Amino acid sequence: MLTTILIIVGGFILLASILSIADNLLQIEAKKSGIDTAKENMSLFPRIGDLFKKKAPSFAKDNYHSLTKGHNIKLSGEAQGPVQDVHVNRFAIQPPNFRGIAPIPKMEVNIGDEVKAGDVLFHDKANPAIKYTSPVSGELVELNRGEKRSISEIVILADKEQKHKKFDVPSLEGDTVSANIKDTLMEAGLWPLINARPFDVIADPTVTPRDIFISGFNTAPLSPDMDIVVDGRMDEFQKGIDVLNHLTDGTVFLSLGVDNKGGVLASTNNAEIHWFSGPHPAGNVGVQIHHISPIKMKDVVWTLDVQDVISIGNLFKNGTVDLRRVVALTGASMNENKFVRTSAGANIGELVGDSITVDNYRIVAGNVLTGKETSTSKYLNISDNQITVLKEGDEHELFGWLLPVSPRPSVSGTFPNFLFPNFKFDPDTNTHGEKRAFVVTGEYERMLPMDIYPQHIMKAIMSNDYERMEGLGILELSEEDVALCEFACTSKQPLQSILRTGLDMMREQM
Repeated sequence: MLTTILIIVGGFILLASILSIADNLLQIEAKKSGIDTAKENMSLFPRIGDLFKKKAPSFAKDNYHSLTKGHNIKLSGEAQGPVQDVHVNRFAIQPPNFRGIAPIPKMEVNIGDEVKAGDVLFHDKANPAIKYTSPVSGELVELNRGEKRSISEIVILADKEQKHKKFDVPSLEGDTVSANIKDTLMEAGLWPLINARPFDVIADPTVTPRDIFISGFNTAPLSPDMDIVVDGRMDEFQKGIDVLNHLTDGTVFLSLGVDNKGGVLASTNNAEIHWFSGPHPAGNVGVQIHHISPIKMKDVVWTLDVQDVISIGNLFKNGTVDLRRVVALTGASMNENKFVRTSAGANIGELVGDSITVDNYRIVAGNVLTGKETSTSKYLNISDNQITVLKEGDEHELFGWLLPVSPRPSVSGTFPNFLFPNFKFDPDTNTHGEKRAFVVTGEYERMLPMDIYPQHIMKAIMSNDYERMEGLGILELSEEDVALCEFACTSKQPLQSILRTGLDMMREQM
């Protein structure tokens, strides 16, 4: 009997060893063949996640990505209703908005000059061919400077009747169409709207990207619905897509949420549409790139926002620079949350007006995860499509960590938020704790639906370990990708700032 049992056990061990070796060899050969084993299961055995994986909708076919990691932060104060036109007097272009430009660009206008929308204001000394143009027509009234005499704002008092510079746009046919398109975009000041990954900086016009990616939906807190943004401008968006196809030898990818099936963006032609489901950050273009076609060594891809594509399409359709933006005014501390139509660089005070209902507040240009603190005297950043107003959280909460009595958005099980999945919070800016050493909890990995270990990358950055940073996948990341990790961080570490430091260090070495 004992001999029989030993033979049976030995047989099982031998069989398990053979299967394990075969499975490992299969994985190795798959990687040698260029197969992404993170997306395609090349194992002899099914993964547990595949057994319970959400089925793709019938309309998504093979281009469906179901993400489970992440977290939706539900806040009250979402923008409602149709888009309203608002009158704003002052606009500003802010050179620090453009990542990669020299801190003191070369000015081509002076205070008191009259400009049209599309007239050149300044150019980068390192690359004079890339122009930066005015979003509106009017008089240049201020040239504000920051640290070390760097130019922080170029303020324009807008005309009541807008005037536009007319551009001769090239045909989208012929052997030199790509070069002609690039020249036109640079001359019209729209080239800085194109960002390049890795590093998330202004694209190099001498480089041809592997692919171009556009996120057609946003999952950040209180973010605007892209169908509302595009409504009435679909022709310009489609024209922009057609133009971008001439700038890459690869593919133009458009990512949509599965809830966008009936939206206007779903009818886009000349782009490969991929469908995503899951919590934030599923709407981040970096997450989408990771799941569609990850950035590999020496790859360069370009990314654009939906409203930037519209601006490019308008240039090639109408021959003018149109930097109009639909902006969502959000946050429970406002008496009216709405969509407004203005131009890039609009004065925030004129947009917000007297709609703030609390005395002690903070204005955020953007969403609560990635936005920047601002004030009513400041101006929208070039890529902003949202303003959020929150209560200032500068009041001390006695034993707040020990007696969590007030409801607040959190990924922690300390608050039974899972019992109220549809409850929307009215938070303040209190961080409920101070910065401390990294605590290994695995919470970062639960927030980021990428095959990357954020905490290890942060430690590699802080220790200046370039090889480890690159090996861990820093080149796939931008600040918005780790913003949710920063929100969930027990240690209150400024992960976005740390990541940008690492990206700048890597860029200097390459």
